[in-house]
Amino acid sequence: MGYNISKIRNIIAKVIHGHKADVQVQVIIEFHSIVESTQNIQVKLISNLRGYNQIDKRWVDKYAKMWNIPEDIVNLLKYFTGEKSPYQSNTKDSRRMFLNEFSEINQEKIINFFNNHRNQIISDLLKGNGEFSAQWMLVIQKGEEYHWVLLPINTVIDYYNQGKVHITPRGSLKIGKITMQRKGGDGGRKTSNMLQFKINPAELFEI
Repeated sequence: MGYNISKIRNIIAKVIHGHKADVQVQVIIEFHSIVESTQNIQVKLISNLRGYNQIDKRWVDKYAKMWNIPEDIVNLLKYFTGEKSPYQSNTKDSRRMFLNEFSEINQEKIINFFNNHRNQIISDLLKGNGEFSAQWMLVIQKGEEYHWVLLPINTVIDYYNQGKVHITPRGSLKIGKITMQRKGGDGGRKTSNMLQFKINPAELFEI
């Protein structure tokens, strides 16, 4: 983080819930006078190098308010998550539609929206807003030995922003290196119809 360790007088850490940052660290520095610096850290724990980690999940309407998503695209996303039942019968899943099952025009609408707003979207997903927005990301690989990497959140944003916005062969959306998909699971409860975004945090070990 760039601190002169010999000048640090104390470090206080507290866990944060419900925000992008998971831990807030207060660094107390003694240099002529006492200075207190606060750092917000998002923590990702992984057990293997190929696992994916959820970075955000909400109902489609929540994202619609955050990003001013047009109503026609909101409806398409609800077909994608299963909030709305498929409007055609020949779908791979009777509960929902995959993005590549939409018409080419509707696929282009989705791609264009997320491409045109990708900077805001990726920042909101990884950094968040307000007092407890993340300033750093710490990735820890658990195992016989622990490996970790700590990076400024803007470096993380730049990394996951690489690549185009496109619909995958499996019918999900890639925004750079971020995957957007239906949440699924949850024993079939309604929350399985939420929209979620995922990354592979292990990729940050390669930066």
